[in-house]
Amino acid sequence: MLLVVSCALSVSASGGGGRGNGTRTAEFRSGDELRAYQSIVARMDKMKKASVKTIQSADGDIIHCVPAHLQPAFDHPTLRGQKPEVVHPIRPFSIISADAAEEEGDAVFPQAWSDGGESCPGGTVPIRRTTESDLRRYSGSLRRYGMKPRASGVRRDSTSDGHEHAVGYVTGDQFYGAKASLNVWPARVASAAEFSLSQIWVISGTFGNDLNTIEAGWQVSPQLYGDNSPRFFTYWTSDAYQATGCYNLHCSGFVQTNRRIAIGAAISPASAYNGRQFDISLLIWKDPRRGHWWLQLGSGPLVGYWPSSLFSHLGGHANMVQFGGEVVNTRPSGSHTPTQMGSGHFPREGFNRAAYFRNVQVVDWDNNLLPARDLRLVADHPACYGIQGGYNRAWGNYFYYGGPGRNVHCP
Repeated sequence: MLLVVSCALSVSASGGGGRGNGTRTAEFRSGDELRAYQSIVARMDKMKKASVKTIQSADGDIIHCVPAHLQPAFDHPTLRGQKPEVVHPIRPFSIISADAAEEEGDAVFPQAWSDGGESCPGGTVPIRRTTESDLRRYSGSLRRYGMKPRASGVRRDSTSDGHEHAVGYVTGDQFYGAKASLNVWPARVASAAEFSLSQIWVISGTFGNDLNTIEAGWQVSPQLYGDNSPRFFTYWTSDAYQATGCYNLHCSGFVQTNRRIAIGAAISPASAYNGRQFDISLLIWKDPRRGHWWLQLGSGPLVGYWPSSLFSHLGGHANMVQFGGEVVNTRPSGSHTPTQMGSGHFPREGFNRAAYFRNVQVVDWDNNLLPARDLRLVADHPACYGIQGGYNRAWGNYFYYGGPGRNVHCP
């Protein structure tokens, strides 16, 4: 017998300012849902109390500067009592010069919260506050707040539960990382139940319940963030998006080490159609010394790492790497969504108009960064979101991807 307990409660989390003010009145359909809400509120309050500096961003975000050893990562059962790694990882060969390494600490990643020169003090990391507005806006179960839908993420052989992709991928080998540069766009998302993202996936396991992924890129998600700005994000799962992992720092796991980059914060500026292009370079790789998977912005600053203890298959290596775009299509009114992928324009329009990935590379068993050979390109619905690639000396392996969604050829 299934017992459903329904109770309407008026609950209030402490302060926070900005979009987070107010009291949440919610109906909790079960004790599990209530406990999930209380857990999120407790985590919010813990970060606020631990903060040594609070920054109010012009776009409404609240950034707490939290001592690095008190960040959410260290609530994970395998990480309790630990502190962030102090020994830097061994970077893949031939990607960074000595001069670049010396300048790494001064590298700038353009985000809205730091536009005025803001940063967190040494020994702390910036954490975007989850607000009451974020929780009120969330339409799913709070037990899965900050998580992708169970049947999402990696492209299989067809679309799944409305998730559509245009991606390049390599498979059939042992991979220890990936790197690419991708331009950032303010993709239009048609409804709060949908998102548009562009990212790198590092994948191991099967497409059953043992799938391990590490992910990073930019996304537009009105439901998660409350606006239509492109935001820097991370993700991980060790069980095919079932019960482990999350976006950004919404759960324990990813260990942030950088005090100038806020995961989940808006990237500003973004690319403009027929205008200036802004791209970000992402590198994910497995440190041969300690075995953790690190995230770095191109040849610049380290962001942090996913400890190897989070994973089963990725405790060793990846067997697939994927690059590209993904959208959710809820088919509003029975038609395809007009949610954009990338710039919202088809690949044939080329530079300054279409979204791209360039210098698409992988890391091999000997920590060498190499061009992604035999890169396969596939689009679930080319009439809605397309992909086409090539090679040249300046961009190496590259591809353009994306599209407008609903159009005369994609009803």
